[in-house]
Amino acid sequence: MSKVLVLNSGSSSIKYRLYDGDRVLDKGTVERIGEPGGGPSDHTGAIRQILDGLDLTGLAAVGHRVVHGGQRFTAPTLVDDEVLTAITDLVPLAPLHNPANLAGIEVARQALPEVPQVAVFDTAFHHTLPDSAATYAIDREVAQRYGIRRYGFHGTSHAYVSRRTAELLDRRYEEINTITLHLGNGASACAVAGGQSVATSMGMSPLEGLVMGTRSGDLDPTIVFHLRREGGLGVDEIDDLLNHRSGLLGLSGVNDMRELLAQRAAGDQAAALAFDVYCRRITGYVGAYYALLGRVDAVTFTAGVGEHAAPVRAAALAGLDRLGITVDPDRNAASGDRLISPDGAEVAVCVIGTDEEREIARAARAVVRGGG
Repeated sequence: MSKVLVLNSGSSSIKYRLYDGDRVLDKGTVERIGEPGGGPSDHTGAIRQILDGLDLTGLAAVGHRVVHGGQRFTAPTLVDDEVLTAITDLVPLAPLHNPANLAGIEVARQALPEVPQVAVFDTAFHHTLPDSAATYAIDREVAQRYGIRRYGFHGTSHAYVSRRTAELLDRRYEEINTITLHLGNGASACAVAGGQSVATSMGMSPLEGLVMGTRSGDLDPTIVFHLRREGGLGVDEIDDLLNHRSGLLGLSGVNDMRELLAQRAAGDQAAALAFDVYCRRITGYVGAYYALLGRVDAVTFTAGVGEHAAPVRAAALAGLDRLGITVDPDRNAASGDRLISPDGAEVAVCVIGTDEEREIARAARAVVRGGG
């Protein structure tokens, strides 16, 4: 049996994809779950709607995206009652994501009791971070008590794209160093050395690091204290501000890079500043990760912005020629998985479409074949 169903359960939508080996048999999204006048009333109804529309004969496994695996889950894991309890215990670390992920797993277990369920964690790829990369410089007893450390996210994307980069360059995965840039509404950078994550921009939560669609990314922690003391904002208000009303949206009024680029082209100064802040942050991380890796074989862009916004790619890598990183304008303007660096460039610059669902299916299949 080679069929694997992948479920990516969000708070109000579920994306699904059914594979037979590497072939996609079916895919889609159920949206507006629980919304008035919308789709299904809950995740149970949504998943049953998905399952009723699929031919699941010979289904080997169901793979589930789970955002936060904490320090316990460092690899894809066969789900049982104990694993479900552990994922539930991690909800405080990912209150916006893990509950929806859990709902998908629980409903799928009920609907398909004989089929193995596999949890694939966004954080797992980053379990190889050295202690010096994962540790925040705060009181170590406090950090240990509350699980405060860098976990990193977008792990399935960084794993897939870094592996595909090696294939594109016809190099062994274990031999190359790559900086992967997952630029979507959420965005993160990762330094991958010989197939292992050694640095990543997201931290204890997906808020840290690059500027994103609605998230601030890196900022001085004093800003939080200042907003509380001087502005009188509560913790939940500050949380909402930094996660949902910051980033490109906070700077320009739009969180979609396509709209931002259109406004910038029309002379909008707020959009121009937002673009510059966004790209400057990426440049800084590329330079920092170059220093950490010592040798970089490739810089790879992926996800919605990374794959489709040529101006972002050009601006983010501008001025890095002395590091051997350059972008060919004609190649940058093309489409598809490709090199966008000039022939003979010291560092390959690539654009590769991410496929987190395919990575989840691959991982789920490996767990089942390995017996858990």
